[in-house]
Amino acid sequence: MKGDIESAVEILRKGGVLAVPTDTLYGLAASAFNVDAVERIFKIKGRPEDMAMPLLLASPDDLSQCAVDVPGYAWGLIDRFWPGALTLVLKRSDIVPDIVTAGRETVALRVPDHPVPRAIARELGGPITGTSANRNGKIGIAVAEDVRREFGDEIDLVVESDTPLVGVASTVLDLTSSVPAILRAGAVDIESIRAVCPQVTALSEPIIESLC
Repeated sequence: MKGDIESAVEILRKGGVLAVPTDTLYGLAASAFNVDAVERIFKIKGRPEDMAMPLLLASPDDLSQCAVDVPGYAWGLIDRFWPGALTLVLKRSDIVPDIVTAGRETVALRVPDHPVPRAIARELGGPITGTSANRNGKIGIAVAEDVRREFGDEIDLVVESDTPLVGVASTVLDLTSSVPAILRAGAVDIESIRAVCPQVTALSEPIIESLC
């Protein structure tokens, strides 16, 4: 596995694109700060550029690299659910490129409960993109061979997972307004979130898709 991580990081440093396992689904990874590489993912997926790109972090300690004005109650959620299948939408830092956030002032962040993406981000020294490895509008993929069949040589490497993936996307929670709101139901159920953050609400219609 160490060799896979080293190869993956080398590819990302050269502006490449990978498929990496997470605890939920396979994701398409590029260095988050490499605009050309992120743009390549949009083209591979057929993803509209007005749809923001989520990011995966190596550790909760890396949050300040990408987010500012983090509300105090967020840390209880982070302590409970990171690493894990909860994506938090927060106010972005200036270092996050506009292409990642689709020009918005927010960014979606997660620390996945899988050693591969965390190790890649750690060795790279910065976050990686975490959009699900599928064409825009199609379901996410949880098996490496299915990723290869879908994308072929459009991506530079598929990193194998030693363990099966859950196959259910992360839950997305917006922490940028006065009342935290679930934007997408997923692997973490709302009652578990409310046990930590009782004021959370759930939107009737999901508005964020294509995150792993």
